[in-house]
Amino acid sequence: MDIKIENLTKAYGNEVIYCDFSIKFPENKITGIMGPSGSGKTTLLNLLAGVTAPDSGIIEGVEDGKVSYIFQEDRLLPWRTVKQNLCFVLDKEQESTVAPILEMVGLAEYADYYPKALSGGMRQRVSIARAFCYPSSLLLMDEPFSSLDYELKDRMAEDFKRLWRQDPKTVIYVSHNRNELTKICDAIYLLKEKPVKVEKIT
Repeated sequence: MDIKIENLTKAYGNEVIYCDFSIKFPENKITGIMGPSGSGKTTLLNLLAGVTAPDSGIIEGVEDGKVSYIFQEDRLLPWRTVKQNLCFVLDKEQESTVAPILEMVGLAEYADYYPKALSGGMRQRVSIARAFCYPSSLLLMDEPFSSLDYELKDRMAEDFKRLWRQDPKTVIYVSHNRNELTKICDAIYLLKEKPVKVEKIT
């Protein structure tokens, strides 16, 4: 199901972020969102995740409890191993998905390692694996590779696309980096001004 936002308004105090805002995200496609700092990108993700409620308007197509989120930080639980971090978001009967996904991101041999023993890039690969282990239909990504160097970003993009082809989801990918989005996304939108206006750039 496509995700549709129609005539949405959201303000914080006197600052109106969105006013009568509409956009559609096609099912099982990867949509990129660009915009300067403070342009409402993270607010948009939080609205879609249900973390923030709109003041008015409609959000259709988001299934309750079926949303995964990859942040700029890995947000792994330091007292749990890689495997335990992935299993933490799963029911017992879903744990069989963990081993093949770790294999796909090249981390099978690190399943029993704790996050502190992994590099930043490896921890972010665990975050990606965790998002695909969870049976979600919508994946939100908030600048997930921004702290990584150029070469590592390319590897992360390849890992991500490989997992996505195996298990397609509707993805909304926020980044400042147009080149990064171009490699991954089916379409890219630019958010600008306040209240936010949206422009499709690819």
